[in-house]
Amino acid sequence: MIEATLSGGIRLYNSKRYEAALAEFLSMDEDPAENAELAYYLGLCYTKLEKFDEALLYLEQVVTNHTNLLLIYQSRMILGYIYSVTERYRLAEFEMKQLVDGGYESPQVYAAIGYIHFMLNRTEESLKALQKALKLDPDNANALNSLGYIMAEKDLDLDTAIAYCLAAVRISPNNWAYLDSLGWAYFKAGRFPEAREYLRKSMEASRGNKTVAVHMKEVLDQH
Repeated sequence: MIEATLSGGIRLYNSKRYEAALAEFLSMDEDPAENAELAYYLGLCYTKLEKFDEALLYLEQVVTNHTNLLLIYQSRMILGYIYSVTERYRLAEFEMKQLVDGGYESPQVYAAIGYIHFMLNRTEESLKALQKALKLDPDNANALNSLGYIMAEKDLDLDTAIAYCLAAVRISPNNWAYLDSLGWAYFKAGRFPEAREYLRKSMEASRGNKTVAVHMKEVLDQH
């Protein structure tokens, strides 16, 4: 019965029915502290619903109470994400360090580390981490985009910054964040028609994201 309920909840989760999946998992007569998979999926559901305090509770149970290495790895990745989006970057850095120290080196880990370093104003360390991500996966769109954006933001080799951003957009042409980065890189390089083109696309794809709007305003104000 427990396995059937868990499987049903996982199916709901995979169908992106997060509220229904959460209700299914919470109905189980099982202690998440004793069931790593249940704790993990509860953490996932709460993360998708942006109820981060609840998500942290269950994901921490996975990394402290259980021995399933894959679930621990995945939970630490999500913990790092939550700490990043809630601007607790040193806690995010701790989770990523635990992964690297445990031998879990992946493009996703290094891309996350690169973002964290950037938010902590460590530009050189950020670029090094993102280059490590690309060494492991040259087509990692997230790492390509982050490298391009950071180099553009810091006015570092703007032609290369544009090339990185272009590569990310070619891989994921409808990603508004990548379109925004490319538009911003063109702006920093003084290429205003291209900047307006890609920022307009980003505005449409993101339905008026505030960061994109700020970038667009600066482009329009300057040219």
